[in-house]
Amino acid sequence: MIIDMHTHINNRWDHVQRKMKPFTVKGLIRIMDSLGIEKFVLLPVGTSPETRFFYMGTEEILKMYRKYPDRVIPFCNVDPRAGSNSDKTDFSWILEHYRKQGCRGLGELTANLYIDDPMYMNLFRHCGKIGFPVVVHLYGRFGGSYGTVDELHLPRFERVLAECPDTVFIGHAYAFWSEISGAVTEETRIAYVKGKIPSPGRICELLKKYPNLYGDISAGSGYHALASDPVFGASFLEQFQDKLLFGTDTCHYEGSHGDILVFLNESLGKGLISEKAYTKITEKNGRKLLKL
Repeated sequence: MIIDMHTHINNRWDHVQRKMKPFTVKGLIRIMDSLGIEKFVLLPVGTSPETRFFYMGTEEILKMYRKYPDRVIPFCNVDPRAGSNSDKTDFSWILEHYRKQGCRGLGELTANLYIDDPMYMNLFRHCGKIGFPVVVHLYGRFGGSYGTVDELHLPRFERVLAECPDTVFIGHAYAFWSEISGAVTEETRIAYVKGKIPSPGRICELLKKYPNLYGDISAGSGYHALASDPVFGASFLEQFQDKLLFGTDTCHYEGSHGDILVFLNESLGKGLISEKAYTKITEKNGRKLLKL
């Protein structure tokens, strides 16, 4: 059974603005069926103002979960500035409420603040206490897009990992996956990885060092980090098979949705990764992390 750890549905203003067909849970299920994916994590979006002009909140995700409980794995989302715009905000009551409703984690977080901002740290510690893994979208800059901010080689993220050992973090997006390469620069860190990887990068070190860090291989950022250098990518999958989570980041009808699954299948077929690693990445790690 394959578990997709990163999907969305969008049915509001984003699609009016971009003239795209609203992406419903029924459409998502059709795509999941075509890829042979049985269960999928559904992440709320639009909870931070840096995202586009649409909102798909936790309550709507839970509504989809109640409608399709055998397919949907719901996550909740809370902006770290919510409540009182303070690093003292008590998030325990709302996280507990969402946990009782069926949520298994929180994210993806997109507020354009430093990842070690006191308000983020406060939210992270609350998630650790309740047992929610956190999906963080690492963008790398202020302005121009959404996502948590860090400098080259992720010094702030390391501080978060060290100071919040009870919280599991799932790294995602450009500024995370660009650090798979030791050749990453300020210019390349918020773009897809391209070409050969000459040496292992910062996330290889962080994945080894911190038991509370996982990597979400979804989206173009995860796919290109692995497929741009297929031999290195397969070696990375094999080495970190206990710390990686399969996902597609499916969020619309357009484009290709299964590139990362094709890469995994090809790597398995060529003998570049083991059946054991494949099964862990596509199912067992997610099942264990989410206590399914």
